[in-house]
Amino acid sequence: MITTGGSALRSLVRALPGPDADPVLMFVEGAAGEGKSHLLQELADLQGPADRRGPADPPGVPDLARLWWRCGAEGGPPDEDEHRREPALWLVDDVHRADEDELRRLRRVLEGLERGSAAVVTYRPEELPVPGLPLGSPPMTYANRPAVLRSRLAPWDEERVRRAAVEALGASGGCTDEAVTRIHERTGGVPRVVVDLLAMVRGQWPVFTGTAAEVDAAGVPPRLAELVLSRTHALSPEHRPVVWAAAVLDGPVGREELIAVSGLGAATGNSALLRALESAALAEPAEGRYGFAVPLAASAVRATVPGPVRQDLHRRTANVLSRRHPVAWAAVAGHHRAAGDGPRWLRAVEKAAEAAEASGRHQQAITLLERTLATPDIPPQARARLAPLLARNAVTGLRSDQTVEVLAQIVQDAALPPAVRGELRLDLGLMLCNQMGRFPEGWRVLEIAAAELRDVRSALAARAMAALVLPYHPGVSLDVHQAWLIKAVAAADDSGDEAMRTAVLANHVGLAMSWADPEAWELVAKLPVESTDPACARQAARGLCNAADSAVWLGFYGRVDDLLTRGRELSARTGAPYTEHSALGTLLLQAWWTGQWLGLAERCEEFITATADMPLIASDAYLVRGLLAVAQGDWGEAKSWLFQRGTFGTENLPVPLGAAAAGALIRLALARQEVSVAAEQARSAWKVVADKGVWPWAAELAPWGVEALVRAGDSGTAHTMVRNFAQGLGSCDAPAARAALVWSRAVLTETDAPARERREVLLEAAKLYGEAAAAYAELPRPYSQALTTEGAARCVLAADTEGAGGPAPETETETEGESAEAAASPPPVSDDPATLAALTDLESCAQRFTDLGAVWDAARARALLRTRQPARKGRPPGRPSHADQLSPREEEVAQLAVSGLTNREIAATLHLSPRTVEQHIAGAMRKTGALSRRDLAHRPGPTPP
Repeated sequence: MITTGGSALRSLVRALPGPDADPVLMFVEGAAGEGKSHLLQELADLQGPADRRGPADPPGVPDLARLWWRCGAEGGPPDEDEHRREPALWLVDDVHRADEDELRRLRRVLEGLERGSAAVVTYRPEELPVPGLPLGSPPMTYANRPAVLRSRLAPWDEERVRRAAVEALGASGGCTDEAVTRIHERTGGVPRVVVDLLAMVRGQWPVFTGTAAEVDAAGVPPRLAELVLSRTHALSPEHRPVVWAAAVLDGPVGREELIAVSGLGAATGNSALLRALESAALAEPAEGRYGFAVPLAASAVRATVPGPVRQDLHRRTANVLSRRHPVAWAAVAGHHRAAGDGPRWLRAVEKAAEAAEASGRHQQAITLLERTLATPDIPPQARARLAPLLARNAVTGLRSDQTVEVLAQIVQDAALPPAVRGELRLDLGLMLCNQMGRFPEGWRVLEIAAAELRDVRSALAARAMAALVLPYHPGVSLDVHQAWLIKAVAAADDSGDEAMRTAVLANHVGLAMSWADPEAWELVAKLPVESTDPACARQAARGLCNAADSAVWLGFYGRVDDLLTRGRELSARTGAPYTEHSALGTLLLQAWWTGQWLGLAERCEEFITATADMPLIASDAYLVRGLLAVAQGDWGEAKSWLFQRGTFGTENLPVPLGAAAAGALIRLALARQEVSVAAEQARSAWKVVADKGVWPWAAELAPWGVEALVRAGDSGTAHTMVRNFAQGLGSCDAPAARAALVWSRAVLTETDAPARERREVLLEAAKLYGEAAAAYAELPRPYSQALTTEGAARCVLAADTEGAGGPAPETETETEGESAEAAASPPPVSDDPATLAALTDLESCAQRFTDLGAVWDAARARALLRTRQPARKGRPPGRPSHADQLSPREEEVAQLAVSGLTNREIAATLHLSPRTVEQHIAGAMRKTGALSRRDLAHRPGPTPP
């Protein structure tokens, strides 16, 4: 029977005899540190049945005398004759320590156990003088025929180790899954070793972050080291090498491999293994495989092996591991290095990295190669072989700051062959642009690489030129990218390399899709997605994901899912994690624009956390999270998200992301009445887009930029902006940009209307807003549709007001039971069908904003709607006074206050005065008992009767 923890105690208690029942003898075996003595102490401390406090208490022990017998202890065993005639519970600990005389006396007691008595005997099976016989030979004879049971303690599982870690370190003390798994692996789950190791971790790191490396660095608990070293020393010098070999192999292995590493030869090796097993210096964790019972013990033994001997052991281990299939080349490399064999170490590193690359484990290859190339005095020939391998994996895999540093140093090495230096410079440029977002620096490096490789390696030259084709970087115009495309296509054709042709095609797709080239979809269809060449398939996957990203910006949302599904599947199959991650960012943009906002903020934050060391690839998530914050009225957080929380220079953002972020920041500044700031942001952001010349990317910037400039008095620049936007789009098929162009014209018409013709111009603006709303509905983009529908309704209502003589000013006069705005006198609502339809549309917008979660927009739409509702004089009979409940307006103001808006910002949103807002917030806090504005979120008002 195998038992562990509380189950062992319960099993023992259940087996205890009742009064006058036959005696019971229970043997409990367990390796050193598995808790045998602790188990006996728990048994001794359990109360009798009469003392139990309730049904939830553990089962009680019969009322027996508890007699301790600690074998091998000073003072000898208890006087057995004194207790022979009365029922007793004998607790016999560490019987493996008993000498022959003590065993004889113990056998006498156990053979003569009285009825109603019991004995629990613990021992280490690996240290018994006669294996399998705890009480020695000959077999026992029992006068009273006791029941004889045997139980074996089991190590802790990972969950039990986790509980011990929480007890030792605290719930937030670094008890990560990584740390718990590593502790369980290294200790084998042996309780005493787990507890000792946790004590070392707690004492060594006041702030333990929970990495496997920290667990390894803690070292070997002294108690474990003393045990394993004493057992090793007990072997003869001739036999110790088999234990040393196990320490170097650091894991259970077969007999032949263990003896081969020991260098003892078959006969002596077999004898040594038998002696090591008999002395418990080694164990047999799995059938036919030998090593240490506690893996951590290997470190203690390895540290005591003399240096020259240890090097020989590592050399033989490398040879043994090289004969396995498949070969673990990373482990082989480590042993060659420990043996002092530099050339073989570097060759094994190269094979390990190539194997990792072939199976898509790019990060593993990167880590190994970075560590190797950072070693001083690597021969130039080896550096020339390993550095391109590192660069190739780093470009395909995820970001690594250290890789960039290593490559930047290596390309300065004048001893490198020009072709190798050019290849390294190419990969360095790709990393700077794609993973690091350092576009100007990366662009210059890629230009140099293209020149260096042009005459020596045309395929790689084509790759460098292809990288210069992609138009996302700020500061370089579209025609420059198109010129590089011509050069890249020619170089790829000259190379005859199909993978290079596909790489150029993938970037051609990205370029063509970005500016809505009519041939773009035909280029997508040419991507060799069925290629059996992994290199071609990887490039085809990148082309599909490039196309999906551009399709999102263009507004072809119906085509995005298919492109991403195929691209992500191909990326996963060919091992391209960078492409996979970029596709996930595109999905976030798709969800934002198509109104799939439920859980979107959490998805963005999870993606940002998962890509914490790749701020550029997380830019999509930062943008979407910032846009959500603006719509939700969480303006305190919005700017932080839109500025990438300081992790990345927004001036280096890809142009479409930068333009969209700028549009949101302009909108935020306008809402805060910071008109001059908004206008300056509009001019700066527009210049970036105009210099690039990819006009579909102006879609998220143009409407807000136009409004900012007109409100700042610069209507001339606003007109020029709209004209250039229209000319830049020409006849290209870019649905989102075309809708944004109509929206921009509507904004320009509304905000720049001359006073003498204002009513007619407002109606023209309403028509344009309606056209934009219809275009967004077609895409579909529900949030943009609601914003433009709101704009149309706003213009119709303003035109109606113009016809009625203008709006009435807000009054600060309060009437009993009425707020200031309810006491105001809005203009009468006309019975014009267009005006009534506008009010209906406005109500629909408010509901659509609410359904999306756009708190700020919903509040603004309802506030505009209320300005057109008839004034109420006094409170009609039956209308609630809201004396102890929040009124609808107080709820609205409180919600915006909780979001972080200031009184002035709330006032601008709801068409109130700051004083009125202040009164509403004070009323809401009084009714709910909230202690602060933010506290209103957690203080609901009284429930109505």
